[in-house]
Amino acid sequence: MLIGLVGKPSVGKSTFFKAATLAEVEIASYPFTTIKPNHGVGYVKVECIDKEFNTQCNPNHGFCLNHWRFVPVDLMDVAGLVPGASEGKGLGNQFLDDLRQADAFIHVVDASGTTDVEGKPTENYNPSADILFLEEELDSWYYNILMKVWKSFAKRAEYENVSFSDAVAKQFSGLRVNENQVKTVLRKLNFSERPSMWGGKQVREFASGLRKESKPMIIAANKADFPKAKENIEKMQKGFPDLLIYPCSADSELALRQAAKRGLIEYIPGDNGFKILKELDKKQKEASDKIKKNVLEVYGGTGVQEILNLAVFDLLKYIAVFPASANKLGDSKGNILPDCFLLPGGSTALDFAYFLHTDFGKNFIKAIDARTKQAKGKSYELKHRDALEIITR
Repeated sequence: MLIGLVGKPSVGKSTFFKAATLAEVEIASYPFTTIKPNHGVGYVKVECIDKEFNTQCNPNHGFCLNHWRFVPVDLMDVAGLVPGASEGKGLGNQFLDDLRQADAFIHVVDASGTTDVEGKPTENYNPSADILFLEEELDSWYYNILMKVWKSFAKRAEYENVSFSDAVAKQFSGLRVNENQVKTVLRKLNFSERPSMWGGKQVREFASGLRKESKPMIIAANKADFPKAKENIEKMQKGFPDLLIYPCSADSELALRQAAKRGLIEYIPGDNGFKILKELDKKQKEASDKIKKNVLEVYGGTGVQEILNLAVFDLLKYIAVFPASANKLGDSKGNILPDCFLLPGGSTALDFAYFLHTDFGKNFIKAIDARTKQAKGKSYELKHRDALEIITR
């Protein structure tokens, strides 16, 4: 799974990325600070099951804080996008090529309205315009790919009696589009004509639907603590009721995580508060008070952790599953509940067995629920935070 951070220059993408990963990246207030994409590991927050078993886990990957499990996901921060990117303007071609492998997008928008469409300083800019232009650029990206081959492509699929959805999936395989996604879009559009008879408007509608289905997106309304930001966020939410728009302050999250790393405060990402552990100097005290007053008390959190969770669990509909035995929670090295894996929603016990190891899938007998000790068959549909042991022959 790969989550791509997108948006125009100077909106705080790299700050969001650094806050989520604590990776060292260049952050500056001028366009195209990021030229080559930054790759790092962020974490989704899952309530750990260790508390239910009166124990403390020892994760192999990620970490656990106060019985909150942080499970790793791949993040990518790419160069800023400007209008005309789908035609090659700015770093458009490179930007779009970098995003091919992403499963979902987090569109970071400057909710303060203090940067123009190219990321340059301004006043009273309407951030809703950024949502519009980015949607249009991404749709044009897909549309341009289709139109290069459309006429011969659509007719050939019909004449050769080939599944149209399969043919489209293969055409877009480089963008990680699958046949089920194509079928979903076709059902929603319900065009009566054969694809070879579609006009340009219908092809564009299809391309847009395919983009939204294969690259779902959440809007991170960044700089939510700035003047006019709250007003702008409400306008965006009202103007785009079908989009998931969530306020955040990447600067605040970065400050809190860095302070926690230095042992100054106790802070669990996603919480609505923090505990001071060491005496802060005047500047640190002023900064922490500002974050508390303007961000945590207003929005109930900085939004960064919440947005990562929404992207993985709401947009992509993944679930977290723990390999666990009712009688033994540790592995051969004595690590308690060492693993927590993210699987697509709808996965079964057999899918989980194959995910763990091919031999587990081939030799599957049953799964045992670690909580209830009940047996589950291969078709059992996994639930979020399930804890299962796979029994093989």
